[in-house]
Amino acid sequence: MSTDDERPEGPAVPRTRAEMRAAREAAAAAEAAPEEDSRGGALRQAQGSGARRSSDEEPVTSGAEKTDVGPLEPDRPTSVAPAPEVPRAQPVAKRSHRFGIALAAVLGILVLVSAGLGVVSLTQGPRITEVQVDPAHAIDASGSRLILTANQSLATIDPAQVTVEPSVPFTVDAAGRGIGIRFTVPLDDETKYTVTVADATGASGGPKNDLTTTFTTPPSSIFLLNRSDKEDKIFQTDLTGENGVPVFAADKINDFRATSSQLVVTVEEDDGSHILVMDHDGGDQRELPLPGEGYVGSIQVSERGGLVGYSYSDRELSDTEGRASVLVTQSLNDKDSEPQVIEVDDAEASIFAWQFVPDSAAVLFIDFDGALSLVDRSSDAGVQSLGLAANIQGISRGTYTAVIERLDGSVVELNLADGSEQPLAASNPDYGIASTITPFPGGTLRHVVQRNEMGIPTGQAVVKVDDDGAASPLIEVPSTDSILQACASPSGQYAAVVIAPDMTDNPYDEMLLPLPKTMETHLIDLRTGDEMVALTGFDASWCQTAPRF
Repeated sequence: MSTDDERPEGPAVPRTRAEMRAAREAAAAAEAAPEEDSRGGALRQAQGSGARRSSDEEPVTSGAEKTDVGPLEPDRPTSVAPAPEVPRAQPVAKRSHRFGIALAAVLGILVLVSAGLGVVSLTQGPRITEVQVDPAHAIDASGSRLILTANQSLATIDPAQVTVEPSVPFTVDAAGRGIGIRFTVPLDDETKYTVTVADATGASGGPKNDLTTTFTTPPSSIFLLNRSDKEDKIFQTDLTGENGVPVFAADKINDFRATSSQLVVTVEEDDGSHILVMDHDGGDQRELPLPGEGYVGSIQVSERGGLVGYSYSDRELSDTEGRASVLVTQSLNDKDSEPQVIEVDDAEASIFAWQFVPDSAAVLFIDFDGALSLVDRSSDAGVQSLGLAANIQGISRGTYTAVIERLDGSVVELNLADGSEQPLAASNPDYGIASTITPFPGGTLRHVVQRNEMGIPTGQAVVKVDDDGAASPLIEVPSTDSILQACASPSGQYAAVVIAPDMTDNPYDEMLLPLPKTMETHLIDLRTGDEMVALTGFDASWCQTAPRF
């Protein structure tokens, strides 16, 4: 007789819900294990392989026989070993480590490059890293600058180390990495300039190197005034005369002057003169206040001083009342500036002739008593007396030297800095006494009148005289024509000669500055002596003053 204890033991099966749930979870885990990607590792896949086999699989054993695998016993559950969890901080640490290595490598490379550049700098010497220059301004005014910046501080630069080709006068100011070269005269237009600083060395020593740069100046332009019976116009044109453009028009334009950026124009109206300031294209016009209602003449400008100057006379003028030909200066840049009348011995002086000293705010003038005086409008130094004079012929750019006609008729070169003077050398060949003398960088333009044995004019000419006295005629006209003015471009590259043709049939107009109605401006290349073009009009913007009559 059998009892329960004598029953054969069957396979162990889950008996409770917890055991059944655990079995299901184990089976699910076994099924999910093959789904992991290869990054889960071959180890986890191998650990779950035994639990994934079913009864119909035929695992390979160590021998040739096959064996059956029964159900799992509850007391010996077999489950897939979970994959070890990888701490999340571990990849970040690895990436941080790799970034640190890369950063160190980059810094190392930069150090090596910097060291290499330092070695190159030491072995090659200084080099130019920056050049500053304004070629357009350089052809209009003296005092323009070229600034070179080197890649290292430089040893002391001797001016003898600096050369400029084509040759022009200059000064040198160097400190640290910078070398400043100031051109004391304006430069030629359409010209390539080469500046070289020879044998430059670093402040700490090392090899020498030449610092060289080049720049090219632009072509020149010129302003001319053309009067007519209908309307007067100021034109701007290139030196061919083929591209003239009117920039300002008015019924009566008496005179004008030009700076590098502005035009200063005097116009006549029924109530007297008016001074207008405008851009080169005629825009942004404004009117300057005058000392009163009156008339303006002999207008001039000082580019460096930012001033306009003129002679002024009251409209209501008598032997006992009113101001006659007093000299006035006024700021061009300060729109609120008031006119300032120049005084001598605390009295407003009447002026016979005057000129601005180029590259300064100083004024040279002769009063009606013949006293020649100099006053600097940028200081309170007062009036400096320079003796007696009959006329101011002109003042050289960049030299502070004036050509003065003394009362005895002699012509001298007067140093305005120290008051010393010397006779103006005669030309070779000698073309006689000049009626006007206009200095330019490198020489003078002299207007001479040819006369016969009886003293009757037979013709006129403008003669170019170099600093060494060598003379050559530029232009000649017959006795029927008249030369009214000759002046040079800022650098002395060109000349503008104003001619009134056929004077018998060329009457003067009725302006405050009366001039022949027909006038021509002849442009001449002073380097070659060739005439370039003849233009209708006068009062070339190269000239410091208007034509004299």
